[in-house]
Amino acid sequence: MKGSGPLVATVLAASSVAFTSSSSAGIHDVSFFPTSSNLCSKGGPVRHLRGSGWLSSIFVRAAKGDERLQFTRGKQILRLLYSGRRSTILVKPRCSRVSDPITTNWQILGEAFSLLESIRAMATVTASHFVSRSSHVNSHGAETKANLAQIGMRNQATTQSGLRSLNKVDRLLMRTNAKAVARNVAKEGHSTANDGPSGKIICGTGMNLVFVGAEVGPWSKTGGLGDVLGGLPPAMAAKGHRVMTVSPRYDQYKDAWDTSVLVELKVRDKIETVRFFHCYKRGVDRVFVDHPVFLEKVRGKTGSKIYGPRAGLDYKDNQLRFSLLCQAVLEAPRVLNLNSSKYFSGPYGEDVVFIANDWHTALLPCYLKSMYQSRGIYVNAKVAFCIHNIAYQGRFALADFSLLNLPDQFKSSFDFMDGYDKPVKGRKINWMKAGILESDRVLTVSPHYAQELVSGEDKGVELDNIIRKTGITGIVNGMDVQEWNPATDKYINVKYDATTVMDAKPLLKEALQAEVGLPCDRDVPVIGFIGRLEEQKGSDILAAAIPKFIGENCQIVVLGTGKKAMEKQLEQLEIQYPDKARGVAKFNVPLAHMIIAGADYILVPSRFEPCGLIQLHAMRYGTVNPFDHSFSATELTLLHEFA
Repeated sequence: MKGSGPLVATVLAASSVAFTSSSSAGIHDVSFFPTSSNLCSKGGPVRHLRGSGWLSSIFVRAAKGDERLQFTRGKQILRLLYSGRRSTILVKPRCSRVSDPITTNWQILGEAFSLLESIRAMATVTASHFVSRSSHVNSHGAETKANLAQIGMRNQATTQSGLRSLNKVDRLLMRTNAKAVARNVAKEGHSTANDGPSGKIICGTGMNLVFVGAEVGPWSKTGGLGDVLGGLPPAMAAKGHRVMTVSPRYDQYKDAWDTSVLVELKVRDKIETVRFFHCYKRGVDRVFVDHPVFLEKVRGKTGSKIYGPRAGLDYKDNQLRFSLLCQAVLEAPRVLNLNSSKYFSGPYGEDVVFIANDWHTALLPCYLKSMYQSRGIYVNAKVAFCIHNIAYQGRFALADFSLLNLPDQFKSSFDFMDGYDKPVKGRKINWMKAGILESDRVLTVSPHYAQELVSGEDKGVELDNIIRKTGITGIVNGMDVQEWNPATDKYINVKYDATTVMDAKPLLKEALQAEVGLPCDRDVPVIGFIGRLEEQKGSDILAAAIPKFIGENCQIVVLGTGKKAMEKQLEQLEIQYPDKARGVAKFNVPLAHMIIAGADYILVPSRFEPCGLIQLHAMRYGTVNPFDHSFSATELTLLHEFA
């Protein structure tokens, strides 16, 4: 026992706890002894508490010394890191000078008992009370702490696997719901009536499809393009087609293996050697083109720096990079002997349909005609060119046409004149224009967007006349119903379906609040935003709107990367509204799933949307999706889903 204070209390309960006080020092110790594996795991989970009343400072004595964690006006959430050894919590009164030390000691002890009760309640949460997050959080909590550090929060808090302590009603609901959802998933084969294909491969007389894109999820993704190339190919494979995707190898993908197949390609005036890496997932041959222009662009993992070192700034050699990609794609079906599927084997051959996506792949139909079909190769091959966002067209200086190694007969397809001085003033080449003109079919991501593209120069971004000439077909984007399925989502703790959504959502809201460090309150409406930080997505509109509604009883969580000025603006949210807002300027897939599942509302303030997947994800997870800034394909997608 410490100090000369008249009050000493010892409590022995499910965990051994000793309280001592020292009125002379003004410090009151609360020692907590974990006695069960249910209370603390080796390495220590992360806990959080909230300050109020007399408590103004908390110290945590860990193995490596003391870490001081301050309250902000008694409201800031704190983190307490426990080890398997003894930990000491020092509780200091708010007022250092008191007129009645004995009365103060009793008040402090009352606060300490409340503190103990919170600790013990949280510590007794076990994995059996909820669905485990073992797929991405280990028993030592190491990855949790790594993720917190990566997010870079100033005020970060979370609890056992991201959940607060659960009361008896919550635990009963979670056990009941988990069993019900598991039964439903097992009965329905991981799908619902509206899910479409179950994911099983059906051997039939399908086509050989080769999807081509600068990104493919989950290996590389900055937005909807990566999502589509990640989810659509497995759905096509489930229909009986043989499907391949080809994209650059930006990183050392752990699940893609070297095929030892090398091809030589001419880029500009040099001969370049590329290798192919391959993996087989969900019925799809995933092929990655390996070359230093892709892999060595950014030291370490490329992350979202696929097109440039930062948002709005492209790599100077992007034309050469994507010229190399398009040529490599045309070699892959002929040279790769792929035998991973039990239904198909050998090379894809020459009877294929290439689905080229956005301007990065627009050279593919040009190379197909000039290098192959002119020599009797790929005679029956076709190219469908899909426009995901016409605002990005690949406009370059007219003199750069010589870099592409194409005959002069294609020059007219690239020739383009606009009223802008960037990248150069005067005539330019336009990759997307050439892709539209030289492909066999032009597609886009929704019927409404197809109408917009031919409606005028503004919506068609100066390619409306070209698209009216070729025609265009709009097909509504779909989401990957295996990745975005609340009944099986590996990133959320509570699995649920339509029958259990009302019970699960409050728990998931609190898990989200704990993950980002907001006060946990299931009664506070939580608003979420996920998207690129740029004008098209309405990030500036959101930033201007937040001060106008943040005074209401609500919280907001914003996740995205993009322009540096907008990222800095996003990171200021936590400083300006510490108990109301969090901004995360990182690419974080687990957090995106937690926002979709835990938020009450998802905002889509886009100035325009070709289709938008975020509203599909929100509807799938029972999250309200208010209409976006301007009536566009997003709303029509919503109306289509409810029709």
